Amino acid sequence: MIKYAALFRIRFIHTLQYRSAAIAGMVTQFVWGMMEILAFHAFYQTDATAFPMTFQQTVSYVWMQQAFLSLFMLWFFENEIFEAITSGSIAYELARPMDLYNKWFCQSIANRLAKTLLRCLPIFGIAFLLPAPYRLVLPANLTTLLLFILSLLLSLGVVVSVSQLIYISTFYTLSSIGVRVVVGAIGEFLAGGIVPLPFFPQPFRQLAELLPFAAMQNVPLRIYSGDLQGFDALDSLLLQIFWLITLLMLGKWWIKKALQRVVVQGG
Repeated sequence: MIKYAALFRIRFIHTLQYRSAAIAGMVTQFVWGMMEILAFHAFYQTDATAFPMTFQQTVSYVWMQQAFLSLFMLWFFENEIFEAITSGSIAYELARPMDLYNKWFCQSIANRLAKTLLRCLPIFGIAFLLPAPYRLVLPANLTTLLLFILSLLLSLGVVVSVSQLIYISTFYTLSSIGVRVVVGAIGEFLAGGIVPLPFFPQPFRQLAELLPFAAMQNVPLRIYSGDLQGFDALDSLLLQIFWLITLLMLGKWWIKKALQRVVVQGG
């Protein structure tokens, strides 16, 4: 565990150095979030009762989504991992006394957390100060906040676990572009990245909520906004745990199988 903790610390500190990129990303996310909220507001003005979430819940959903975008986005990957696989330098990784899957997992979490830390605090500082009804509000109670934090951590684990499967698929395809585009597009939609899942029509919504993508940003954001409460929130947390364990086991099994067929050519 010491070596993985050291790797986490090195990656985390390394990513924190890119402050200019973080500032640019933060500005982009704030403007995009404001545009989304204004677009939703125009629809809510026609008939607010026609929507499954209140406008304030939707506002909180959007702001938290933008603040933690680096944790949730399925289109963010470690390019050096793809490069190591396609170039053959993965041989150096295999020579190190570290489990390859654990190394990638730790590296991805460190980078995502560092990017989020740089961007979320300024967004919070502005979103909490905006006039009603556009500002971000705190959860209804402490219990909701604690459930949100737990769900957020589980969501991060699920996102990274899915990313691991895309890395492993590169051992077979040698080009990750197709898989990345398909998984990124479908995953963002089914995770509630475009519109929250409660806005989906039935029975498609029921199916989407059972998929692993729904265990990503959908659950923590709806818990924070107050859309998921009580036993519904607990059921969603259990589903997150199920998908996290399932994806971890699948990834561990698949990378072991993939490494059995790895051939590094040249001297």
